[in-house]
Amino acid sequence: MKRHTILIALLACLVALCFIVGAAQPIPGKAGFARSTIDIGVVVSDVEKAAAFYTQAVGFTEVPGFDVSASMAGDSGLTDHKAFKVRVFVLVQEATATRLKLMEVPGAASKKVDNQYISSSLGFSYLTILVTDTAAAVKKAKQAGVEPVNKPYQLGGNNYLTILKDPDGNLVELVGPMKNQ
Repeated sequence: MKRHTILIALLACLVALCFIVGAAQPIPGKAGFARSTIDIGVVVSDVEKAAAFYTQAVGFTEVPGFDVSASMAGDSGLTDHKAFKVRVFVLVQEATATRLKLMEVPGAASKKVDNQYISSSLGFSYLTILVTDTAAAVKKAKQAGVEPVNKPYQLGGNNYLTILKDPDGNLVELVGPMKNQ
């Protein structure tokens, strides 16, 4: 049992080291980019509700996040010297996985964006998550108490689009085949 625990700990360290080294390595043919995926930061009104939505209704996994000090936040132009914590979520635990970074900035007068439709406001409007089974993804959302905005819309062939809204009304598209009807 001890040997198994040590082996798992060593494997975890190796994965972390690969992530650190891999994140800094340039991508062949992609001059100037260290990864082929991007991280998306989302300021939310209630980070606990948002974390529950993205883990329970969508299926993200939380990984270690980080704190941003008031001085760093102010000096870098992120906030007006308000500290905050960034919680990080991934769909898969791989070095190149896209990371969703959720943060709530205490004391900030954040304004909600109009997300009635993707065209209601300028700026980033929605996340698209490719799923392997639309029916299973919708079932998972409903089990977490999230009702889809629409019934799965057939895009063509066996590919469907289903839209969810997170606790702040941000649009999340689920796109994929329908396996279990």
